[in-house]
Amino acid sequence: MSPTPNRNGLGLTASESRPFWPEPARAPSGAPNVVCIVFDDLGFADLGCYGSEIATPNIDALAAGGLRYTNFHTTALCSPTRAALLTGRNHHSVGMGGLADWDLGFPGMRGRIARSAGTLAEMLRPAGYNTFATGKWHLTPTFETSQAGPFDQWPLQRGFDRYYGFLEGETSQWHPELVLDNHHIEAPDHEGYHLSEDIVDQSIGFIRAQRTITPEKPFFLYMCLGAQHAPHHAPKAFIDRYESVFEKGWDATRADRLARQKALGLVPADTVLPERNPGVKPWDALSDDERRLAVRLQAAFAGMLEHADLQVGRLVNWLREQGCLENTLITLISDNGASQEGSPFGTVNALRYFNGVRDTLAENLEHIDAIGEAHLNNNYPLGWAMAGNTPLKRYKQNTHGGGVRDPMIVHWPAGIPQGGEIRHQFHHVCDITPTVLEVTGVQAPAEIHGVTQQPIEGTSFAYSFGGGAEPTRKRTQYFEMLGHRGIWHEGWKAVTWHKPGTAFDADQWELYNLDQDFNEMHDLAGQEPARLQAMVARWFSEAGACNVLPLDDTLNRFVSSNPHSVASRRSWVLQPGGGRIPQAAAPDIRNRSYRIDAQVEIPEGGAEGVLIAQGDWCGGYALYLKDGHLIHDYNFVNRHYVARSARPVPAGRHTLSWVVRKTGEYTAEGELRIDDEPCGSAVLPQTYRAQASFIGMEIGRAPKPAVSDFVAPFPFTGVLHRVEVELGDDQQTDAQASLEAALRRQ
Repeated sequence: MSPTPNRNGLGLTASESRPFWPEPARAPSGAPNVVCIVFDDLGFADLGCYGSEIATPNIDALAAGGLRYTNFHTTALCSPTRAALLTGRNHHSVGMGGLADWDLGFPGMRGRIARSAGTLAEMLRPAGYNTFATGKWHLTPTFETSQAGPFDQWPLQRGFDRYYGFLEGETSQWHPELVLDNHHIEAPDHEGYHLSEDIVDQSIGFIRAQRTITPEKPFFLYMCLGAQHAPHHAPKAFIDRYESVFEKGWDATRADRLARQKALGLVPADTVLPERNPGVKPWDALSDDERRLAVRLQAAFAGMLEHADLQVGRLVNWLREQGCLENTLITLISDNGASQEGSPFGTVNALRYFNGVRDTLAENLEHIDAIGEAHLNNNYPLGWAMAGNTPLKRYKQNTHGGGVRDPMIVHWPAGIPQGGEIRHQFHHVCDITPTVLEVTGVQAPAEIHGVTQQPIEGTSFAYSFGGGAEPTRKRTQYFEMLGHRGIWHEGWKAVTWHKPGTAFDADQWELYNLDQDFNEMHDLAGQEPARLQAMVARWFSEAGACNVLPLDDTLNRFVSSNPHSVASRRSWVLQPGGGRIPQAAAPDIRNRSYRIDAQVEIPEGGAEGVLIAQGDWCGGYALYLKDGHLIHDYNFVNRHYVARSARPVPAGRHTLSWVVRKTGEYTAEGELRIDDEPCGSAVLPQTYRAQASFIGMEIGRAPKPAVSDFVAPFPFTGVLHRVEVELGDDQQTDAQASLEAALRRQ
């Protein structure tokens, strides 16, 4: 007698069993598509619809058909804002209290998003969404961004089906360091290529491919442009049109923007400008040449933004053509305020500033006509960042308004009854995920991949879509970045700017009624000491609950890293053909003795090309053969210290070496060797103290644009077996400069 089917419907044979197919995940009926667009280092006043003279017609159109928020806040820094956006929790709560570059050994400063804090992609994908990420990521520890991984914090391991973009904090817009899904790829090399265009092309491509097969499925696109982070790279025509616009200077620009903000209803009519931020000179106090350089640098920023706006418009128009714009929720934000990392005068090569080299006006003016081109890493002066944050105080990194109060536009024709309106409710970047969950009908899971999830800490602002009169539903929000602190509670804000190296108890807390004082002009700390004391106590309560503590402003806090990371290695064997090694995962040659040995075979007739190279025009180094001779170029912030062998390298198998002996703090001597016989040398009167390059390393070829006197990639034409690097134990780096360099790249 045959057995009856068991409770799972399985009998002895197929004819005696009941087949079963589980239902596939399906999104709730009518759930919208979701597009999150994140700009980088865009100030409160930089968009046309927020008072700027920069042309952003496509973004302005989103605002005209949606909502502008005037009281939206971020964390003041890149990685933390992105972590809070994607998880719906505060940045310290998920382990991203600082940059992804920093794993400091404390729960709030791990430099990675905790597994107990699932991302929005990890929540939406099991609910029937396709999930795509493009552009800047910067949520992976930088020393884990090489082809060796580990990959657990790369986008595909954090819930995204597809990824195209760059993993670190910044990249060239002309020659970016790109990743497709889980592997590094060569950047496109056709004339006119620009990363912003590429990011939008790839975003459209991902969605198009999905809709071709499963048009009924909604999608989530997380698109993070490299704009407006330095280097400010843009086509020359876009830059040229802004020279005349900004000849009036940052003081007049600031006043004009405030006037437009008042006319638009973005700020109260009685709002006045604060004093210039510390370190910013009056425009009229600059020399003619200083003003000429500053105008061109700001024109590059503006040209980059107008160009980026054009790409946003292409995406929106494509969604419209596909018939899916109506039910697509779009949020567009900046990750923090305008950046203070361009120094008081601006630069065409930021490596100078971070390595203790005076950035002279003459050196910058020499390259003024090339600003925005591929070989420069240009950034604008503090005065333009101040104007970008009009009418707010301070900048990115700070917890005053200029660092944390940023533009947000929400567009959703199917869910916003009346477009073109302004919303003044206080909200924070960690409120975006709970808003998306509410409008999609998806529940935050209690568990993801077997890991119990932390509670969502953000507050949905979906209630604000229907009307502007309802009070904010958020009650409290803390801030902390690099020791600067703040807390908002029921309309009031307490905030302090912290000077590194001083006692936290000595910080001067300020108190503002933001409901009546838009840009923190009237400090009420002296008038309401009890309220201030209660606010500070509330900050400590929030800090304790969200892993903000311990407070620590020592420089090592920001430049130390996990001692188990690849960055701590001293011995390397590097193979050709392995692709680009990110600069954060490459051998660290800064201010130390070291040795490079390349094992090669030179054919009869000779060979040429690169053996090892790191960096680009701005700085780095290369060991290569040219015209038969062995050459090493130590490119120190575009000052070249070159050694050339006195004799050609003969045919046969050889060890070609560059041996560096540290002679003092940030000085050294280098020697070329052929089979350990000296053949050339160079004195290095300056060596890298903070950051040796903006881009990574290649073996057997060089990155573009070239770090030395050759045309990249200049591949080696002989046989390169391997390159060995041995790092000495005599390294001492400049902690302050290393911190500033890390902040510059985020």
